[in-house]
Amino acid sequence: MTDALNSGEFRRILGHYPTGVCVVAALLDSGPVGMVVGSFTSVSLDPPLVAFLPDRKSTTWPQIEAAGRFCVNILAERQQAICKAFSSKSGNRFDTVPWRASASGVPVIEGVVAWVDCVLHAVHEAGDHYIAIGLVRARDVERADPPLIFVRGGYAAVAPL
Repeated sequence: MTDALNSGEFRRILGHYPTGVCVVAALLDSGPVGMVVGSFTSVSLDPPLVAFLPDRKSTTWPQIEAAGRFCVNILAERQQAICKAFSSKSGNRFDTVPWRASASGVPVIEGVVAWVDCVLHAVHEAGDHYIAIGLVRARDVERADPPLIFVRGGYAAVAPL
């Protein structure tokens, strides 16, 4: 038998585990869209698959899903302002964020540590989130800066030991 789970307590406990901060972005006919995720992970090497977990209440995820192609932008530690811009609900998040299109046309944010260009491979329901799996089509490391990390309710940076 399991104890009743308090969502605030669950969040507090799991907040002790650091997560990387990424912006998942797609290009629509109306322009670029993007959202912050802290759930990006590698899934498979053969074929190369990655995943992230968008919230079912997200208004941006359905747009990215409909585009069928997206780019995961791994933010650098100095890109906290970009994280905050993409976490907000107001306006066009790309208005103040410099970006370029990858060879396939998805948004690559300038100054990121690395990016991964994907075609949507599968989507699975998982509680109050989805598991979105992308088939990697292109990728690159832009710079050797430390990535932006979120832990215990705040930002952090990590450096190799």
